Amino acid sequence: MWPPKGRFLGASTQVQPLPGSTKSIPDYNLPMSLPGQSLDIRLLVDRIPAFTWSTHPDGSVEFVNQRWREYAGLSAEQSQGWGWQAAIHPGDLPSLMEKQRELLRSGEPGDIEARMRRHDGVFRWFLIRFEPFRDETGKIAMWYGVSTDIEDLKQTEEKLREDERELRQITDAIPQAVVVQDPSGVPIYANRATLDYTGLTADDVFAPNFRERIFHPEDVERFRNERKAALARGLPFEFEHRALGNDGQYRWFLIQYNPFRNERGQVTRWYATGTDIHDRVRAEERTRNENVALREQIDRDSMFEDIVGSSEALRKVLRQVDKVSASDSTVLLLGETGTGKELIARAIHRRSRRAERAFIGVNCAAIPPSLIASELFGHEKGAFTGATQRRMGRFESASGGTIFLDEVGDLPAEIQIALLRVLQEREIERVGSSRPIPVDVRVVAATHRDLNALVAQGKFRQDLLYRLNVVPIQMPPLRERVADIPLLVEYFIDRIGKRAGKKFRTINKKFLTAFQEYGWPGNVRELQNVIERAVILSEDGKLAVDETWLKREPAQNPVRPRSLDGALLRQEKEMIEAALAESEGRISGPAGAAAKLGLPARTLDSKIKRLKINKYRFKAPQAD
Repeated sequence: MWPPKGRFLGASTQVQPLPGSTKSIPDYNLPMSLPGQSLDIRLLVDRIPAFTWSTHPDGSVEFVNQRWREYAGLSAEQSQGWGWQAAIHPGDLPSLMEKQRELLRSGEPGDIEARMRRHDGVFRWFLIRFEPFRDETGKIAMWYGVSTDIEDLKQTEEKLREDERELRQITDAIPQAVVVQDPSGVPIYANRATLDYTGLTADDVFAPNFRERIFHPEDVERFRNERKAALARGLPFEFEHRALGNDGQYRWFLIQYNPFRNERGQVTRWYATGTDIHDRVRAEERTRNENVALREQIDRDSMFEDIVGSSEALRKVLRQVDKVSASDSTVLLLGETGTGKELIARAIHRRSRRAERAFIGVNCAAIPPSLIASELFGHEKGAFTGATQRRMGRFESASGGTIFLDEVGDLPAEIQIALLRVLQEREIERVGSSRPIPVDVRVVAATHRDLNALVAQGKFRQDLLYRLNVVPIQMPPLRERVADIPLLVEYFIDRIGKRAGKKFRTINKKFLTAFQEYGWPGNVRELQNVIERAVILSEDGKLAVDETWLKREPAQNPVRPRSLDGALLRQEKEMIEAALAESEGRISGPAGAAAKLGLPARTLDSKIKRLKINKYRFKAPQAD
């Protein structure tokens, strides 16, 4: 505020000369408009980087500084009296004058916002501050003020208002009920979906009895204390409530609360969303009521043998099984361990035209690498030590039927090559024989491993993956089939209980809930093991489950270091065999294995002998 109180129009203070000046400075008790002052106060005010001015007690302008005049494009004479009004936006002038008159009447300082025209005709917002100056009698002798450009602030505020309007529009467009609450849980905003469903107004939502009006009385009473405790903890939580619609009917909603915290970590808002789950709840009730009937239907229709469930994830798999069973295409079953891949493979076989022939299952990971070729393709007498007679392999045994290759991702590199030939040529060669044997076998393969990753690591042939991946079926883990868990529990209790000579009337609902919340890393197989353990240990017709069974981590097997020399030899052998396969058994020449490996042909030949590699089995069959 300039000038300081007591410097103008009241005090008779004698001001000392400026240092180095020989002229005396008269009293500053004279108005700024009087001539004869040694120090031109107006010059000083004109140089201040602000818009300053003074008015008479009636509000008419006595002085505006040079910066104000330059901005407005008005001369000193044009700005005097009421001429300054020409610089104010016509739309703002009436309200500005009214507010100024109120300030003049009250005699109190005040602020007014108005748009002021720049010399080029552009209007910008200004904050105009009024400050009264009183004489020694307390009477207002002058008004002083400063005008501050707040155009950027106004634009920022308008942008914030636009953002808020847009946010409200977006929130109102969300087809989910949204209610914003203060830290204590009192509603302060409800979106359009909430108002439309309830038929309430915004004021109704803000009323203290909002929850009593909208939620079912049983639910309000049941969750009142729990909600209060959850709000006090400041952590996300959720409840299932019945909410009253504008049609007078209650529907089930999942109400989820999420806190919003400030930079100090304090909860400033709660955001509650309501998701309509009425159909899901009713479906679950129907499922619980129809479990017995559904189990009977499953048994009556032989629903793919022991495949139990009615979830959409499982139904999707069964629909794929229905479609693929009629063909002879190769099927690749993908999914975690324990998801029932072998059951699906058997279901494909039983619903195919090969159902009357053999179904042969092979766990590729359980057979030693040195014996897997003999297991799959058979061997001739004397083919290796211990081969005392000819033996038929699994492919020959499954001829006309289906062979199930479980854990196909664990096949050694040389067996992958042989399997690729089976899929391409539909023929095998027994170990120790070079005579091809045609086979009519449908191949269903399965693995829990990522075959694409194995291809990238060079551990699985890409061309074999293409041959296997004709019709891929992804098996869902049990955690994605939560709705099937009650059915599976009933099925396993009945089957295992009969085998153990026990009959159980019921299982505690708490255990079913725990089963549905557990992640089941071992999937259906793990669930079966838990039920079998409970059947064995439970008595009195009531199945009891120890909750620690669902939390125990599997023991970690120590990793035994393998011999470095052995690992290098195996890697060298695999690389040589892969090169021989690509070159169809040729060693020398531009397309030979030696050229592919960057070795002299003689060196490669000696390595083949040292590693006991049969290079002739890689040669392509000659046409007749």
